[in-house]
Amino acid sequence: MTKAYTPGLKVAASTTYRVRRLLPVPGDVRVQVGARVQADAVIAETFLDGDVFPVKAASLLGVPPGELPPLMLKQIGDAVQIGDVIAQSKGIFGMMRTQAKSTAAGTIESISGTTGMVLLRGPQTPVQVRAFVCGEVVEVMPREGAVIETPAAFIQGIFGVGGESWGPLVAASAQPTEDLTAQRITPAMKGAVVFAGGRMTAEAIAAARAVGVAALVCGGIDDADLKDVLGHDLGVAVTGSERIGITLIVTEGFGSIAMARRTFDLLMSLVGKQASVNGATQIRAGVIRPEITVPLAECSSASVASRGATAGLLHVGTSVRIIRDPYFGLIGSVSRLPEKPEALASGSLARVLEVQLDDGARVTVPRANVELMEG
Repeated sequence: MTKAYTPGLKVAASTTYRVRRLLPVPGDVRVQVGARVQADAVIAETFLDGDVFPVKAASLLGVPPGELPPLMLKQIGDAVQIGDVIAQSKGIFGMMRTQAKSTAAGTIESISGTTGMVLLRGPQTPVQVRAFVCGEVVEVMPREGAVIETPAAFIQGIFGVGGESWGPLVAASAQPTEDLTAQRITPAMKGAVVFAGGRMTAEAIAAARAVGVAALVCGGIDDADLKDVLGHDLGVAVTGSERIGITLIVTEGFGSIAMARRTFDLLMSLVGKQASVNGATQIRAGVIRPEITVPLAECSSASVASRGATAGLLHVGTSVRIIRDPYFGLIGSVSRLPEKPEALASGSLARVLEVQLDDGARVTVPRANVELMEG
């Protein structure tokens, strides 16, 4: 049988999902192998050193740097607050003394008789790593983090912004063609992962942020609406660090595009379950896709088969999405996979495949113009 390979988006009703949760610097891991954790459980914690604030103490006292150490009222390791007197000159006959005061809260880290500087270290910043998904701890890396595993439904999107969030999955539309408008957002959606089939509007995003929705998942979004939400053009970069108070994921692309029926039906079947989402996206080398993960009560036998499948394999019957005009966004299945290059309408030769669309029509497109919808 003719075969080919192409990148693709995963849409799996059941698979085994593993995620590594690591600290940015060494710290304490709070879980053990075999523990069951919820998405919001803190599995590891560490502290980052605070900022350094220099104080020109000798200059403030009007003395040479070498005379500073004996004039210090606070020593290395002492805690100070803003405005505390840390050093004081001898003055004249005990009068007219000059003071050097702390410019920040923190701890005195060093006192230099060479430069006349006092360095203050600001308070440590706690950093906590949460599980992200409900599942079982299957591996622990001492002082680094842990690996969480769970049977789950798993969907990759095309594009997203905002970081990690989680909440119950709630439907805001009954059909994959219905746009997400502000009128579809209700107070009951607070803390939820809300999905709709069509385009998410700027008004709907604003309403969702006001209510406290954790995340929005839709088929598409207009570039102008995204710019309104972010306050600037996104450009080409890695997303996921935006502080906009909500995570946004689109499964199909930019514009008024309906969510793929397969994806929409899968989400509808999972309504009410806890979903974990991450909007991080990178479209350059080392592609990162936004993800929607919905842990399941049990993993079906289909998950075992999916782990043994070859990623990116195309064959007759494979579900694909066309990602170039004139059929951009259309979904279907491979009906023919010629071995030899064929002539395109432009007259050039290319490796092609034939796609049977959901409406029954068949179109021939270059293989580079499709992406695999992996299950």
